[in-house]
Amino acid sequence: MSEVLVLVDHADGSVRKSTFELLTAAARIGEPVAVFVGDAAAGEAAAPTLGEYGAAKVLVASDAAYSEYLVAPAAELLAHLVTERQPAAVLVPASADGREIAARAAIKTGSGLITDAVDVAADATASKSVFAAAYNSTAKVTAGTPFIAVKPNSVSAEPASGAAAVESVSFAPSDASKTARVVRVEEKPASGRPNLTEAAIVVSGGRGTGGDFSPVEALADALGAAVGASRAAVDAGWYPHSHQVGQTGKAVSPQLYVAAGISGAIQHRAGMQTSKNIVAINKDDEAPIFELADYGVVGDLFSVLPQATEAVNARK
Repeated sequence: MSEVLVLVDHADGSVRKSTFELLTAAARIGEPVAVFVGDAAAGEAAAPTLGEYGAAKVLVASDAAYSEYLVAPAAELLAHLVTERQPAAVLVPASADGREIAARAAIKTGSGLITDAVDVAADATASKSVFAAAYNSTAKVTAGTPFIAVKPNSVSAEPASGAAAVESVSFAPSDASKTARVVRVEEKPASGRPNLTEAAIVVSGGRGTGGDFSPVEALADALGAAVGASRAAVDAGWYPHSHQVGQTGKAVSPQLYVAAGISGAIQHRAGMQTSKNIVAINKDDEAPIFELADYGVVGDLFSVLPQATEAVNARK
């Protein structure tokens, strides 16, 4: 069975859920092989968890260049592994770093790249939502090794037995890849909420909040959800840009998406339309968001959200 390389998405060795989803998708194509870029000890510690989701091997690359510089060294590593191991495909998370690493590596190996896939078939055909998620399409790489960037929450992670044998990768990135150095890292303040792109539930606020996100945050905390915001809200300075959902923000695909005070402009819809269940709350019964909502509530979010929060807390 051919290998399928999976780039591990992790934070200081803590593997993110998106990686387990990638391993599940990779198992449809061939034998999942995890590629862990980072500290060697952290890679070995993560191996048992990766094995629980089907990783047959864990390739650990621990050169200091991967943390000291931007994505170019990691892209060279991935290209090297593709040339050396000739995998059936390479799956990466559809994050900013994941997409850039895959794009650079695909160019180096003369391969095709599919981004923002929402599903992957056994023959490495990828499903995509295109034109602001208005249409579904399928795509397949016809040259080189298929590189596929998969959106988080698109594939359900399924536990599977894997050997997860750890192999150390000896590869020295070229000097050409060391031109953009990381000079400072600032730790993001802990909010206690899940990562926006990985959360199973997202509660977002828009122009209708008037800048008061307290009812949005209260419902999110009751549901164990992440907090999102529309472009109008972040442009007004009401919420950080890192929480923007939309075509120029982050794309999310949770099990439940609650849009409060968001009109539903195409820019916002492009970032959340693949959500499994959508609940819209808006005072305007003609707001475009109701066109794609599974459930709609015509009302003032400052009245509706506190009632919903109270009901959720009462059921705990």
